[in-house]
Amino acid sequence: METADKQSALDYINQMFPTEASLSGVEPLMQKIHSEIRKVDAEILTAVRQQSNSGSKAREDLAAATRAVQELIYKMQEIKTKAEQSETMVQEICRDIKKLDFAKKHITTTITALHRLTMLVSAVEQLQAMASKRQYKEAAAQLEAVNQLCSHFEAYRDFQKITELREKFKSIKQILKSHVFSDFSSLGTGKETEETNLLQHLSDACLVVDALEPSVREELVKNFCSRELTSYQQIFEGAELAKLDKSERRYAWIKRRLRTNEEIWKIFPSSWHVPYLLCIQFCKLTRTQLVDILNNLKEKPDVGTLLLALQRTLEFEEELAEKFGGGSRSKESGSETGEDMGKTNQTVSDIRKKYEKKLAAHGGSENEDQDGLKDLSVPGAGFNFRGIVSSCFEPYLAVYVELEEKSLMEHLEKLVQEETWNIEDGSQTNILSSSMQAFLIIRRSLKRCSALTRKQTLFNLFKVFQRILKAYATKLFARLPKGGTGIVAAATGMDGQIKTSDKDERLICYIVNTAEYCHKTSGELAESVSKIVDPQYADSIDMSEVQDEFSAVITKALITLVNGIETKFDAEMAAMTRVPWGTLESVGDQSEYVNGINTILSASIPVLGKLLSPIYFQFFLDKLASSLGPRFYLNIFKCKQISETGAQQMLLDTQAVKTILLEIPSLGKQASAAAGYSKFVSREMSKAEALLKVILSPIDSVADTYCALLPEGTPSEFQRLLDLKGLKRTDQQSILDDYNKRRAGTYQPSSIKAVTPAAPSTSVAISSTPAGIIPLKEEIVARAAALGRGAATTGIRRILALTESTSKDRKDGPLRKLFIG
Repeated sequence: METADKQSALDYINQMFPTEASLSGVEPLMQKIHSEIRKVDAEILTAVRQQSNSGSKAREDLAAATRAVQELIYKMQEIKTKAEQSETMVQEICRDIKKLDFAKKHITTTITALHRLTMLVSAVEQLQAMASKRQYKEAAAQLEAVNQLCSHFEAYRDFQKITELREKFKSIKQILKSHVFSDFSSLGTGKETEETNLLQHLSDACLVVDALEPSVREELVKNFCSRELTSYQQIFEGAELAKLDKSERRYAWIKRRLRTNEEIWKIFPSSWHVPYLLCIQFCKLTRTQLVDILNNLKEKPDVGTLLLALQRTLEFEEELAEKFGGGSRSKESGSETGEDMGKTNQTVSDIRKKYEKKLAAHGGSENEDQDGLKDLSVPGAGFNFRGIVSSCFEPYLAVYVELEEKSLMEHLEKLVQEETWNIEDGSQTNILSSSMQAFLIIRRSLKRCSALTRKQTLFNLFKVFQRILKAYATKLFARLPKGGTGIVAAATGMDGQIKTSDKDERLICYIVNTAEYCHKTSGELAESVSKIVDPQYADSIDMSEVQDEFSAVITKALITLVNGIETKFDAEMAAMTRVPWGTLESVGDQSEYVNGINTILSASIPVLGKLLSPIYFQFFLDKLASSLGPRFYLNIFKCKQISETGAQQMLLDTQAVKTILLEIPSLGKQASAAAGYSKFVSREMSKAEALLKVILSPIDSVADTYCALLPEGTPSEFQRLLDLKGLKRTDQQSILDDYNKRRAGTYQPSSIKAVTPAAPSTSVAISSTPAGIIPLKEEIVARAAALGRGAATTGIRRILALTESTSKDRKDGPLRKLFIG
């Protein structure tokens, strides 16, 4: 540290006096430094003196603060003591005030209670006098006052005097009740016309009933309703009127009572809703009597009578729902009902027509019924008059369902008999008119039934619709041409031969379109029924079985159409077998039978494409290709000997038939079916091409070529192929043995002795191939050189493609592929 100070001092001196000449300024610098030192010393001395004075002052201030705190504590203790003394004084004063306050309160309560007790005693005595004199109007007001006074003495129930008063009040109310009930028993006996003030007297009695318990009012109204309905019960339980066809008179009776007694029944307060409750009790009693009538019937009820009674009941329920807040289903329905009130002898057909008209008005406001059912001004808001009586008819409407089924079946038979089974030119639908008419009569039947009931009967009628539609599907099925031939016919169990004309083909298309329309519309019908039927049956509404029936009709019709087209090919297939393939000298244009096939398809396909929808036209094409392809393949085996030239000509014909089949979608003007169909045709016709290429192959390589191009082939087909090549049975044995060894996986390449076929052929050298293995592409290319012009016609690439496809097609033989897709 000292070294550093010395160094800094030296540095300062060197800085101040860098040269000898600068040393002349040493003296002035020394004087300046001494002056600064003296100044600093003076400042230090002043600071020390000030610090000494500050310390003594701080001690004086601290002592003063301590004394002030002690004085404050003393004053606080003095204040606390005085506060405690004041609190004690205040409590002594308040104690006396509380005693006086409680005394005043008790005195006030006692005076009030005694005053009220006096009032209660007086009121009870006055009420007793009023009750004995039957002064109902004054008694009603007095009852309210006594009830209010009694409520003040609930806390004193155990006091004897209060108990006695309450018992006395209870007995007075019982007396009032008996007087009121006795007076009301005279209502409806005719006394109201003799005694002019009776109605006012009874109106005052209603005020008393309102002042009593609610149960009294309920009992009075119930007794009144029962007394009113006693005459009704006696009248309509008699042998003369206890009949189903007299139901309308029941409703006329209650409507007449409501109308004639309207003025008299105004004595009842509107809040009692006496007409409303009377109608409810009337409906329940009527339902009971109608059930007894229906149960006591010795035989099935007449449908017209049953439906007429049900209709009148529905109309009555509708009037009640409108009158008491349930709303009206339709303004128009009321007028129609009024027009029919006087008609009692109606036929079933007339009733049905009326139901149809009414349903048109009822159907659109079903939701309004649900919204308008509740009227909060009516006791038990939400009570639904609709169905309160008419639901008793539900178990007995089976005869109605039977009649509907009979009528629908008769209509269906008539429609089928009158069906022309033809569509006028220019029609947009290509659907038989009988199907649309059938659904029209079904919808009319649905409207009629839904106007009557939407419960079990509607569900049973839906089952009838199912049977009707199944019957119609059966009739469509029966109109299809019968019989069948060919591969498809054999597989589907059809017997005989189908010969279809152009008219038959159009009819089949109409049946397909009609079945498709029925399939769609039956589903819409089920959806409509499920929306209006009672919710407990909605889940059971299903048309899947009916739709399956129409789907079966569509499938059968399309297969029949394929069979009909296939039958037209019989002559051409026979002509193909009659061609002398073994003696042809040259290859020319396509054969006549190919032209015949083209003519048949050119005549039928445009019409079918115009009439059938794309999906069913696609189905038809697939079935046609799956039928004609394998049939053409098998028809080659029916030919006699085929020479190399004949095989080349037949290969040319096969190519032409394939081209014709590929052009079918464009003939039908439905290109959307072309993509998948083209692959299907190419796959099926490639087998016939492969078979002909095997026939063109040399004798010594025929087994290898057959296994390579037709791996799904059978030994019998291979033997028949050797027959087609013109080999004698003796010459075939060695080739068959090698073929069988190859199929068994034990084939060993060996030199095959050349044989002389009936038709000239070219020998082809066979390269060695491992046992049981299909030759490689290179080997097939080498052998293809011996196939002559037949190979050149399709090209080497086609042969390779066939070779690659054999592994995919190995599992499906020609017969199985017929019904794939």
